[in-house]
Amino acid sequence: MSTEAHTEIIVRPVRDVDAEALGRVHAQCWHETYDHLISKAALERISPRRMAELWTNWARQGDDFRMSAALVDGEIVGFVGSGPARDKDAPALRELYFIYLLDAYHGTGIGQKLFDAAVYESEPCYLWVADDNPRAHRFYQRNGFALDGESHTEPFLGEKLTEVRFVRP
Repeated sequence: MSTEAHTEIIVRPVRDVDAEALGRVHAQCWHETYDHLISKAALERISPRRMAELWTNWARQGDDFRMSAALVDGEIVGFVGSGPARDKDAPALRELYFIYLLDAYHGTGIGQKLFDAAVYESEPCYLWVADDNPRAHRFYQRNGFALDGESHTEPFLGEKLTEVRFVRP
């Protein structure tokens, strides 16, 4: 007889009470995602407490914002956020602001569930992503996005990060 562990995966809207857990996961995801792009010293300045403060504000935004958390067996392992476009030259009305998932859960389908909670099927949307993040690039391409040729270099944790824009018409 085999003993299979049943894992409960839930994607639900972010709640105010999630801020502390989201802050911890956000900080860890940044370490896992940007360690090859940003110096260790810059990454060490990430404060889970500061990230939690940001989440307290993000959780209270209006109906145009879709902020969701992914939970595995009751623990937050990832999150996503989208809302109104922020760029003057926005190629779509909706922007995917961020989607992060702890490395241990990559390839499980949770990232897709998070994406689907923030961007509806066939909904025009755009996003900015680090130019040196091939895994994310493949994920967005599978979801109908394509590079549109735009890029910018932004300050990130006191350093610079080059991002490219993906668009889904």
